[in-house]
Amino acid sequence: MTIPSSIFRQYDIRGVVGDDLTVGAARAIGVAYAALARERGIAGAVAVGRDNRPSGDALRDALVDGLTTSGLDVIDVGVVPTPLVYWSTHHLPVVGGIQITGSHNPPEYNGFKLSLGAGTLHGGDIQRLHQLTTAERYVEAVGVVRHEVVVERYVDDVVARTSTSEPPLSRPIRAVWDCGNGAAALVAPQLFERLGVEGRGLYCESDGTFPNHHPDPTVPENLQALIEAVREDGAEIGVAFDGDGDRIGVVDATGEIVWGDRLLILYARDVLAREGQGQPIIFDVKCSQALSGEIERAGGVPIMWKTGHSLIKEKMRETGAPIAGEMSGHMFFTEGFYGHDDALYGAARLLRIVADSGRPVHELLADVPPYVATPEIRIDCPDALKFGIVGRAVAHFRARYDVIDVDGVRVLFGDGWGLIRASNTQPVIVARYEARSADRLSAIRAELEEFLRDQGVEV
Repeated sequence: MTIPSSIFRQYDIRGVVGDDLTVGAARAIGVAYAALARERGIAGAVAVGRDNRPSGDALRDALVDGLTTSGLDVIDVGVVPTPLVYWSTHHLPVVGGIQITGSHNPPEYNGFKLSLGAGTLHGGDIQRLHQLTTAERYVEAVGVVRHEVVVERYVDDVVARTSTSEPPLSRPIRAVWDCGNGAAALVAPQLFERLGVEGRGLYCESDGTFPNHHPDPTVPENLQALIEAVREDGAEIGVAFDGDGDRIGVVDATGEIVWGDRLLILYARDVLAREGQGQPIIFDVKCSQALSGEIERAGGVPIMWKTGHSLIKEKMRETGAPIAGEMSGHMFFTEGFYGHDDALYGAARLLRIVADSGRPVHELLADVPPYVATPEIRIDCPDALKFGIVGRAVAHFRARYDVIDVDGVRVLFGDGWGLIRASNTQPVIVARYEARSADRLSAIRAELEEFLRDQGVEV
């Protein structure tokens, strides 16, 4: 069968179910994954999980059929957040993992995040999978399927890695956590209870149609219920999860949103103080200028890199970085954990940092130099056009300013910066702006948006 190449993206496979992502495509992806394993001489079982979107069951059945009829055994870990599939690759007898998830996309989307051997599939690996979707099945014996329940073991491990004491946190913390009806609802309440956190959860009923708000903590409107609850309860912190539990959002005790780049400052200070200075800390191109300065001040080496969970993990292996993070709330930990992005573990680690400090988040960040910044801005742009527009932006602004072009173009103005990059997961151009003052922020934003309008993009 012919599967649209557009769903095979930079670091995962993602599309609209019933349109460009069908059960036939899922079955072919299972066949292709088995063929890629054979190409690489990798043999063994594969962990398969899925988030709680309604389309997940049918896609799971088709994927598993493709895998098993191509000779691979499957360990089905059920409906779980994405990080639990990553965790399973370290705790179950498997050679890879596949999570069926639409991540932060609307409910009509779904897709696949895949790992094989030591790494996550991305870039050329994903394109090779597309080529192999037409591969012939090669079967010496049909694979078998068995089921494993991993949530309780995962929670035990996260609690043990957070603290060896009892109770795990050094002082009581009152919190509110918002699962957005996503897959994190299946784990977060149990985890926070085990940590001894006081407070309450919002939208902790698993419902992959997301009836209350979309579970994407990078969008301020999705955090409004959490902000109100934190203020109403007098909570010290609020924590939000995206739809598949690999991205974290945070609200401080005053009800202000703590974006991923400021959150990474807390993780970086903590690990550099405990494990020693001179270590690299990786962050993506959307992050604040303040982050690199704070990493240096804490004794670390800041490394700006491309956005994308697969790309960040690869860079961590290359550099030996103990932690990394993205503006979007993906937080990665090799120090004390397994190197993948996990919002549930990230929340537990953050609660431990806050508890040990004796101070709330807004006080811990009070010494960070002030910048005026926008959140991440997503501008609709067809997939067929977005990369060409960003390529022209690189050439246009490089002729006028210093730029960083590791991922799109980050235009450096001295007293601020602006970013234009193409999303690898959605038909959008991503923009962000930061400056020392509101006036300069407006001027920087106006210049970059004028370029986009000249390219026919509505901003």
